[in-house]
Amino acid sequence: MEVVGEMVIEIHPLVLNILINFGIGLIITVSLNLEVGIAGISQFGRVLAVLVGALVAAAISGRLLAAIMGLPSGLEYADHMINFKIVDQINRTLATNVTLSIGILFLTLIIAALLGALIGYLCSYPALRLKEAYLGITLLAFGDALNTIAWNVEGLAGGTQGVNVPDVFRWIGVGPERYLGLVLIIIGFAMIVFLFAESLIRSPFGRALKAMRDSEVAAAIYGKDIVKLRAQALMIGGALAAIGGALWAFYTGSFKAVTYTRLTWTFWPWAYMMLGGVGNNLGMLVGVFVFSVIRTLIYAYKTELTTFIPINPAWFEYILVGLAIIILVLFRPQGLLPEKPALTLPKSKIEEIKQKVKTEKAG
Repeated sequence: MEVVGEMVIEIHPLVLNILINFGIGLIITVSLNLEVGIAGISQFGRVLAVLVGALVAAAISGRLLAAIMGLPSGLEYADHMINFKIVDQINRTLATNVTLSIGILFLTLIIAALLGALIGYLCSYPALRLKEAYLGITLLAFGDALNTIAWNVEGLAGGTQGVNVPDVFRWIGVGPERYLGLVLIIIGFAMIVFLFAESLIRSPFGRALKAMRDSEVAAAIYGKDIVKLRAQALMIGGALAAIGGALWAFYTGSFKAVTYTRLTWTFWPWAYMMLGGVGNNLGMLVGVFVFSVIRTLIYAYKTELTTFIPINPAWFEYILVGLAIIILVLFRPQGLLPEKPALTLPKSKIEEIKQKVKTEKAG
């Protein structure tokens, strides 16, 4: 609920939840589409970059704030017995210091993007030699390896107990207005990422990625550096996904490695992308929104669903995602909004050239 003058705007919690899932999901799916749909890279390790971003928010931003405030910021920061006390003191300061909150937010996103890009660069090495399923499985293993490290190394981010994440949005408030403001901020970031990716795809660099996707041999013949293109695509995709992971950690206010699974942060984005249309960013908007609505409604009304379905509702959304992928592959592999050919010249210019060629032939 937000008060504007004498007007009171009430937004149902379900709507806020859908919008949050949509915003974060759009960032992750657009990053995946850049690598898979545009560059043609078999990316099944999306969780890797997302986890890196979340770790930055959980393990670095909190320690920076603790060091600034003179609180424990070493290995003891990750001790779950004292972490909540440290973060509570940090949040009290952030509630009254907007400049510090916004500064830490952007600093965290910058560090997350840089580390996500670094991870993408490191992943580009196996991408040089491995193709198709082999590359996908390798990237998937990288994601699981980092998850195992974060889960077992307590000094990093609390290990199995996890840690609390500083609330850089506390200055908005602690009531319903906080969630409304948070939704608007995350949707804003999602739109910035969407527009950035869309402009990138329409640029010469994006056309080079598509050329590599369609035929590496042809792209190489025309002077394109395939190694460099793959590395750049993975770096940009990793940076965007890491930003999404950091924003999700800030939203939830806590971090536990076990919650960053390949299902949630790799296969669901794949389902969103396939539903919307691989290679089409506008399709990402549709795919993410449709699945966000369905998943949120299933989770909210899973108890009521027991009356109508003969299975445990807790597993219904997983079955739904699996069925959706199978059905899409069988009946509409191009998605709801298939990718359209990108013209390097305006249609008017193309028509003008065609007309000129016809005139010359007639003459």
